[in-house]
Amino acid sequence: MKDIKFTVDAIKKTSRAVEVDENNSTIFQELLKINRLSLEEYKLLKSIMNRAPTFAELGVFSSMWSEHCSYKSSIKHLKRFPTTGEHVVVGPGENAGVVRLSGKLCAAFKMESHNHPSYIEPYQGAATGVGGILRDVFCMGARPIANLNCLHFGSKKHPRTPYLFPQVVKGVGDYGNCMGIPTVGGRLMFDDTYNGNCLVNAMSVGLIHEDRIFKGYASGVGNYVVYVGSATGRDGIHGASMASDSFDSSANEERSAVQVGDPFTEKLLMEATLEVLEKDLVVGLQDMGAAGLTSSSFEMASRANNGLFIDLNKVPTRTSGMTANELMLSESQERMLMVVEPSKWSAIEKVFKHWDLAYAIIGEVTETSRVQAVYNNKLEIDIPVGPITDSAPRYDRPMEFKTPLNDPKFDQVVVDTVNEQGLSTVLNKAIELTGDKEKLYEQYDRHVGAKTVLSSEQEGAAVQWLRSEWSDPSEPNLGMVVATGVQPAYCVNDPKEGAAHSMLKAVRMVVAAGGTPLAATDCLNYGNPEVPEIMGQFSAGVDGISETCRQLDVPIVSGNVSLYNETDGSSIDPTPMMGVVGKIKDVSWASPAIVSEESELFLVSGVNTKPSFGASLVSGILGFEKTRGQIPIIDWQAERQAMSAMVQLSQHVLAARDVASGGVLVCAIKMGLANGFGLTLDAQLGVLNLLGERSASYLIAVKSESVKTVEEISGTFDQLSLTRLGRYTTDGEFGFEGLVMSLDDAKSLNRGLCYFN
Repeated sequence: MKDIKFTVDAIKKTSRAVEVDENNSTIFQELLKINRLSLEEYKLLKSIMNRAPTFAELGVFSSMWSEHCSYKSSIKHLKRFPTTGEHVVVGPGENAGVVRLSGKLCAAFKMESHNHPSYIEPYQGAATGVGGILRDVFCMGARPIANLNCLHFGSKKHPRTPYLFPQVVKGVGDYGNCMGIPTVGGRLMFDDTYNGNCLVNAMSVGLIHEDRIFKGYASGVGNYVVYVGSATGRDGIHGASMASDSFDSSANEERSAVQVGDPFTEKLLMEATLEVLEKDLVVGLQDMGAAGLTSSSFEMASRANNGLFIDLNKVPTRTSGMTANELMLSESQERMLMVVEPSKWSAIEKVFKHWDLAYAIIGEVTETSRVQAVYNNKLEIDIPVGPITDSAPRYDRPMEFKTPLNDPKFDQVVVDTVNEQGLSTVLNKAIELTGDKEKLYEQYDRHVGAKTVLSSEQEGAAVQWLRSEWSDPSEPNLGMVVATGVQPAYCVNDPKEGAAHSMLKAVRMVVAAGGTPLAATDCLNYGNPEVPEIMGQFSAGVDGISETCRQLDVPIVSGNVSLYNETDGSSIDPTPMMGVVGKIKDVSWASPAIVSEESELFLVSGVNTKPSFGASLVSGILGFEKTRGQIPIIDWQAERQAMSAMVQLSQHVLAARDVASGGVLVCAIKMGLANGFGLTLDAQLGVLNLLGERSASYLIAVKSESVKTVEEISGTFDQLSLTRLGRYTTDGEFGFEGLVMSLDDAKSLNRGLCYFN
């Protein structure tokens, strides 16, 4: 080991690398453009350094001060989120949030975006999005047990969508399947607003013992800084800054900024990471995600108030002739940075060799409070740690708010239009637009690991049986319930209430399965924050989510912000994707979202809950603007009572589903379609009650012998009503309002979502 020793004195033996030349205005302006830094930001970093930066240092600031890493436009607003609660163990600020499930058993989870990379290179962009979120979970010491994804594409008629959709789905499926981690749920949407910016959001959940949660600190002066995992290449360079800028369709595609994934190496890296953590062989570790070696080194040093000295010549590479800038900024996948005590080096080296991983000691922890890196005997980087994080730009961007349009006559306008076009015609389109996603889900292994009880094929929340020695012995059949939700059209209509509905959607899915929501993660996808209206949408969205957190006692413990989802000046609709994790005491009580035998259909709803057509699926089918009408009004008391009621009812119902897109009729049909059950609606509801969308509302299928019990439980809640709607049968047809639809016709329509003409 004598040949591997790093000291700060080595800096004295180096010559400084070439600094940025500000005198050549053309080159200087091009450098700022490439690094996506403003002149004001450059002046700030220069004042921190008291000199001009080197090329490598400029790249470090570019990445660390990017929107993706620094949250410079959003951090002011994110502080309004409720982040603590009875079940919260670790809140925002770490790689993943952690919530207590039972006893010492906890779930670590987070959601992140990989939008820009997936639009440029859909297969690798989606695959590495899955890989990145998995590393965020297992570097905490948690073993991932479930993946989810939320995919939003442009119109099916847009020329790029038929290419993006299958490639993204394959990338997601291949990576998760190779890792042996089930993909248990998610969302899929096609809409014109995503024509220039598809959204690929990935979520992962892992299990961990409360006393073994690991955090990324570069502690202990003199400890080794160790690189482990795949060798570094030129893929993903400037990925963080690329993800923090708008698209220009006329510009060359930035394929070099997209990472290339290798799930088999990630599997080895995961097992090695969990083993060294279990054996207490590392002081700290951080995955090399956005900004690669740059972010991992600065974040670990910052948390411990220490410095790092790195010899970039020691970094394993798979490409010759790389520069210091490229080595620091590469986002090559499947890599970890660890801090190891010298006395434990021999033991940890055995683990790396056992898992056949590349590794190297590339530096040591120092007391300088600076990250210093040499390459080819030149001092390329010498940056104080505190200022790069504490002095990062924080923008209070101008905001503009629009008052939602509330046309009290809109619901009647939609009803009249449905009657003119024919209820069956509108219903056919609604079934097609919310159709079967089996073509997507069949590419995902949903049951590997033998924990999955309910998953994506039944279109409700996913449920997994945990069976852990760490949980409370009184809960041997403990289950985890997880779901994602978003309501983009609602957010266009009313950014604040729409965001509240987005979180409520995920909460209701967990509740419909019989789960009790514990905490949430978010992935806030918005347009260009430099546009006041977009920044207003974002701020209002944060307020809507925050209100939901407080009203339902479901805090935010982790998340991600994805801004600049804009192409040629056109931003996406606000899309605040929410993921909610809950628990269920006994997985045998979990309610699927589809029926499996003949049963009675009931509607559980708030006594004051009224359906509406504002920004609804049906109003969109009819060509009305998303801004017309009023979205469903939220009754918080009814929402809370419905949550409690559904948990109690789960033991006594055959199936349950929250009333969502398309209203009661579309949701009721879909509950029966999967297993071939028809439905007769006895109640004459009218167009608004059939197709209007609601808050605090659930459909439940109940066996005849359980009806009395269900009525008794529902009767204990003064803000809820229980209404019998009809009966599921094996007659092979759907009958409602005097109309009949055959089961075969409904199935044919339902298969259309994932197919392209």
